Amino acid sequence: MIASIQGEVLSQGNDNLVILVGGIGLRVFAPTATCSAARPGQYTFLQTHLVVREDALTLYGFETEMERNYFSLLLGVNGVGPRIALAILSVLSVDSIRRAVLSEQADVFSRVPGVGKKTAQKILLHMQGKVGPEGVLAEAAGLMDVDAEVLDGLTGLGYSVVEAQAAIQSIPRDATKDVEERLRLALQFFMK
Repeated sequence: MIASIQGEVLSQGNDNLVILVGGIGLRVFAPTATCSAARPGQYTFLQTHLVVREDALTLYGFETEMERNYFSLLLGVNGVGPRIALAILSVLSVDSIRRAVLSEQADVFSRVPGVGKKTAQKILLHMQGKVGPEGVLAEAAGLMDVDAEVLDGLTGLGYSVVEAQAAIQSIPRDATKDVEERLRLALQFFMK
């Protein structure tokens, strides 16, 4: 679980940066605004989310923790993978997403290439109750970082994002915020 990285930008693309960290160039996919603001030779610090698949480890980077939290929330939507979640954060700001959810405007998400009306509606339904006037609700925000690590751990063990989200939702609300304990509780979901 790589929570953040800091290093020199070696190169930039439309949707990714190559960042030199400890002598290794890491390709980090990031929102368009983050990529266009970075310059080779410049140092950067990004909050990250690691997606583990059978055939690849893919790192996604964000300028703020709030962006990363919204990325994690979007991954919990059935039919939204990392590429679509990143596309949403490239087209819409966190504030635009928050306003769209609070005002129940699913059509805002339909502006993003690859997001149809059904997916936009799913996004809206999934995020309602998890996003408040100040961003991610305080209760959700407190668990977001911990559960993002649990999600990374479960996907690293081979579970799909959807399976991992279901396991995380099965964890009792009053459970500890310790990552290892929450991961143990999430794994119990699969033993039922």
